[in-house]
Amino acid sequence: MSNIPSWSLEKFASETFSSAPVPGGGGVAALCGSVGAALAGMVCNLTAGKKRYAQYEEDIRRITSNAKKIMEELTAQIDRDAENFYPLSQCYSLPSNTEEEKALKEEKMQAALKVAVSAPVEIIRLSYAAIELHGELVDKGSKLAVSDVGCGVLCLKNAMQCAWLNVMINLKSIHDSEYIRSIEAQVKPLLQKGEAMADAIYKNVEEKLAY
Repeated sequence: MSNIPSWSLEKFASETFSSAPVPGGGGVAALCGSVGAALAGMVCNLTAGKKRYAQYEEDIRRITSNAKKIMEELTAQIDRDAENFYPLSQCYSLPSNTEEEKALKEEKMQAALKVAVSAPVEIIRLSYAAIELHGELVDKGSKLAVSDVGCGVLCLKNAMQCAWLNVMINLKSIHDSEYIRSIEAQVKPLLQKGEAMADAIYKNVEEKLAY
């Protein structure tokens, strides 16, 4: 598998546009999340060292560090999602002429589906954490960059929703009901709270930018 994060944006878009199976929705979700986290870092770097925001300097340093980690982890999920999809893509071409072959194919499919779920779940978790950082930056970050806070949470909300769709499409084919409940218990609260938080932050930004 190629190191997708090293591709140019032009190549990423071109490969996504093509019939190649990856990058797909999961990779795009990870990219959106990474860019959203990067915007948190940008706001921090435009705020750090400014006398006007001296009271928040320690918080800004912490947010900068966390935003960088999240950005890097989300970027890594682009490749992870592609790598995790590969075993599932191979399953579709397995023979299914006999009952034995059908059973083996189904067994491998079920295992591969669970592998494919893991990256989108992580994208949701990381994007949620980045939205929380933007929540602090609405008031602690430079007012000159508050619009970037709004843009950041939009990217991260989009990342969460895209990742959730990629979770859903795999869960739909998984027969292990206990596993499905476990994933839903992990993800649904983050998704609901993350969407609500992102909407509230975006509204706050709009109010600060009102003219």
